[in-house]
Amino acid sequence: MRAVVIEAPGRIRLTTLSDPAPGPREVVVGVAACGICGTDLHILRGECGSRLPVVPGHEFAGEVVALGARVTELAVGDRVAVDPSLYCHECRYCRLGRGNLCDRRGALGVTVPGGAAQYAVAPVANCARLPEHVDTHDAPLIEPLSCAVRGYDVLGSNLGAEVLVYGAGTMGLMMLELAKRTGAASVDVVEINPARLATAGALGCTRTASSALELDQPRGWDVVVDATGNAAAIQDGLRRVAKGGTFLQFGVSEHTATATIEPYRIYNQEITITGSMAVLHSYERAAGLFASGILDPAVFITHRLPLEHYAEATERFASGEGQKIVVMP
Repeated sequence: MRAVVIEAPGRIRLTTLSDPAPGPREVVVGVAACGICGTDLHILRGECGSRLPVVPGHEFAGEVVALGARVTELAVGDRVAVDPSLYCHECRYCRLGRGNLCDRRGALGVTVPGGAAQYAVAPVANCARLPEHVDTHDAPLIEPLSCAVRGYDVLGSNLGAEVLVYGAGTMGLMMLELAKRTGAASVDVVEINPARLATAGALGCTRTASSALELDQPRGWDVVVDATGNAAAIQDGLRRVAKGGTFLQFGVSEHTATATIEPYRIYNQEITITGSMAVLHSYERAAGLFASGILDPAVFITHRLPLEHYAEATERFASGEGQKIVVMP
């Protein structure tokens, strides 16, 4: 099979590998489409706990082409989207139901081969069957949506909240769409990329701006979400949280990034600072939301490139071009 391999930090190669075989409780998926996101850029730099060399691709969907000996839930020909999460099910955090914090946490496309290939092996338990009306080529959006659903699980119900989202990339726009559906009174978006800011406006946010200063809200916002991972945006966002409000670190920052907090203000104004890590009990719910039409794939997927253009796709993504970029084997 043809596959992309990240051989070492900064080194991508298209190569030919042996077709994979499934274990007893695994399936082989013929990959239809595989998304690229910010985590892939971190993997390309040798970060995010990646084990290089690796076939990347943790956002993918396709058709089941082979079954393990003990698989009964799926059949060859079923179309599925795949949750990339791999947990040990033995450590303290797994036993507490916090698998996303697993001491030995792995992921398809991060620590083991993923979906940037013609075929990928996945545990049958990680596969969500797609309904007939969902296009397999759009279904890579389910994985990032499941991360956004997890983010709102962390935030909890906060009806009537005024929300500020930093970043109008794929994840920021997904946080916007979920905020609109979880009872927010208003959702403002800050983004320095004019095209992405325009997309946020078209999706129906309350206000858009290239800086929170332009929004003139001195009391701050009840919920502030960073979907950029940018240290300057994070620092600014921490200053914008209203009394009794919550700051959610949702974007993936550089490992060395830092921000300064004001402990007295956090105490005195009862401000909550929290984070959301990947997927947790949210993938199938995201698949259901996606099937319901919560996202318009035509808005979110702006580039579809052949697998052999994977390196170009990562460069385009890193430059801020478009929204979601997918490669197709």
